[in-house]
Amino acid sequence: MRRVYWATGCGVLLAGTVLALPAATGKQRQISTATSISAQDRAEGAKAHPQLLQEFGGAYAGPQSAYVTTVGRKIAVQSGLSNAQSDFTVTLLNSPVNNAFAIPGGYVYVTRQLLALMNDEAELAGVLGHEVGHVAALHGQRRQKAASRNAIGGTLLQVLAGAVLGDSGLGSILQKGIGTASQALTLKFSRSQEYEADDLGIRYLANAGYDPKALSSTLASLAAQNAIDQRVTGNSRTVPEWASTHPDPEARVSRALQRAKATGATSTLRNRDSFLAAIDGTLYGDDPKQGVIEGNRFRHPDLRLAFAIPTGYTMENGAAAVSITGANGQAQFTGASYNGNMTDYISAAFSSIAKNASISPDAVRTTTINGIPASYASARANAQSGPVDVTVFAYQFGPKTAYHFLMIAPAGRGIGPFEPMIQSVQRLSAQDAAAIKARRVNVITVKPGDTVASLSAKMAYPDYREDRFRVINALPGAATVRPGQKVKIVSY
Repeated sequence: MRRVYWATGCGVLLAGTVLALPAATGKQRQISTATSISAQDRAEGAKAHPQLLQEFGGAYAGPQSAYVTTVGRKIAVQSGLSNAQSDFTVTLLNSPVNNAFAIPGGYVYVTRQLLALMNDEAELAGVLGHEVGHVAALHGQRRQKAASRNAIGGTLLQVLAGAVLGDSGLGSILQKGIGTASQALTLKFSRSQEYEADDLGIRYLANAGYDPKALSSTLASLAAQNAIDQRVTGNSRTVPEWASTHPDPEARVSRALQRAKATGATSTLRNRDSFLAAIDGTLYGDDPKQGVIEGNRFRHPDLRLAFAIPTGYTMENGAAAVSITGANGQAQFTGASYNGNMTDYISAAFSSIAKNASISPDAVRTTTINGIPASYASARANAQSGPVDVTVFAYQFGPKTAYHFLMIAPAGRGIGPFEPMIQSVQRLSAQDAAAIKARRVNVITVKPGDTVASLSAKMAYPDYREDRFRVINALPGAATVRPGQKVKIVSY
């Protein structure tokens, strides 16, 4: 279970400069940027770093990590925040979502999933440069100031989704109300800030000697990936976070290309072969050790459990929980310490989400779900939007092992919206658990006679094989492959 998001942390950067960048008309536009990493930023970044690693399932333990660090530091020093590459901590995250971000203090992150979507080193540098650009341009600080000036409303969906910012979500709605809890979630970079970060990333690429058009091609791949994710997953997953927090990727493609040409840089350096050699063997998609999402079903081979979410709901794997979101309610599936007493377990679950709120659950009731002993209790709580029903539904998987759903729904709905999900929880057989395998990126060389169709057939998916193959290799609909060309295949 893993939690992920794309965001740039807020902090205070001292000292600044103004960087001239080409505007669409060819005129120079000024972007104020910081010129140092303050002691406060270093301290705050160092404190946040281990928390972020935990949220994203940790640093990826593969040879790709050192490569990403090398490229990231090379591009980060172009920002002017520091001339010392060692001042930047660049981390490859073990996350199955296309994502990257940076926080003040010199900390830069990219997920292995986004790395696998790229096709050369310049694209990796462009993405990391974009994120460092957000920090250099003080976008996080400005976003925080905007938050203090505006009261932002929200929905139940936004509140639980706000758990990606490190809160329980349910606790926030009970303690602070919907408006406050959703505020951090709904604060996203403005269109102008995203464009500024694009412009800075492009300038960093040119200054580092890379092809500045690389950011545009990355944006094109992301737009294509967003499109296929929505077709493939339907209602079983949320739209990738990049799509929801970054404005209109398709429109940004042509703009980024125009900005790259306006730099006047002539470098075409991409380092494609080195990049593909580095990412060969990278884990792709869900890590079975954290559970996998397939359609509307979640399966965890190590925990030996599975469940399915209702039609119309979305699901996201997290570091501590699986989040389920829909129009009629939200839920999280997680585990906690269990001493063998289910009443104590449920009481502790309620206490964890309402530390500073008044909430009194009713009596614990017991039942059996697919042969698994289960217990549950509900409570009525007040939120800014009105009363809500909060339910803890727990399952005893062993003498000292239990897992539970935390569910929230409008008052009067109770468990109702989640009844099918509750009833779907089951144990996985040893055979079913063993059948869950990891997918990896396999870089191969196209042979004579190979075609897009024949290579796509090797993709480790039951559907959309050619679409997936084209997206991961940045091959538009009419493009073909040629002998000697290196391409990526996702296989077991």
